[in-house]
Amino acid sequence: MPSIMVMYVTSVHDTEQAIGQNRLLPVVVLQSAADAEPLAAALTAGGLRSVEVTFRTDAAAEAIRIMAENPDLLVGAGTVLTTTQVDAAVASGAKFVVSPGFSPRVVNYCQELGIPVYPGAATATEIQMALDAGLEIVKFFPAEQVGGAKMIKALAAPFKNVRFIPTGGVNTANLPDYLALPAVFAVGGTWMVAPDLLAAGKWDEVTRLTAAAVALTKGEL
Repeated sequence: MPSIMVMYVTSVHDTEQAIGQNRLLPVVVLQSAADAEPLAAALTAGGLRSVEVTFRTDAAAEAIRIMAENPDLLVGAGTVLTTTQVDAAVASGAKFVVSPGFSPRVVNYCQELGIPVYPGAATATEIQMALDAGLEIVKFFPAEQVGGAKMIKALAAPFKNVRFIPTGGVNTANLPDYLALPAVFAVGGTWMVAPDLLAAGKWDEVTRLTAAAVALTKGEL
């Protein structure tokens, strides 16, 4: 067992409750950790309580550390491909891990550490692998490219206990299609945290788009 297991045990129930509160999970790519604090404030001002910061840039670990200091925000790590990245994520304060595909090594390691993990699963075989690992929530990626809401509906028929986090190509136009499916746990989106908005520091616009997305998940728009 890894020596840091006790330090990073995370409540799966609390994590799922936080993510499921809005059924919306922003997927963030931050080029600079200096943007982490204002981004966290912008998201919470828009009504969101969870975010996935991807390990696609060198700023990821520091950005997670800064955003995790916001008491109103549950911060997770995305695009996690290796156990080394898992260590960096949990050491920075990440409360959950998301992978684009299914890696038994990454999944097993997260389970040893006691941190919730949501691996990518876009086929029946990958979903069965997740079930064999004791998981019932998976990331469905890239959602639109592999069949979108119709594909999730088809997969949910035989896998009745599995819930999906579709990510990839989701926007305000097709968001209702995903939210209408009981099997969709939450939807991963980037439009409210688009790279151009973050690069320009348009935090008011991030808040506006976030608030609109939250309202849409509640059926208010």
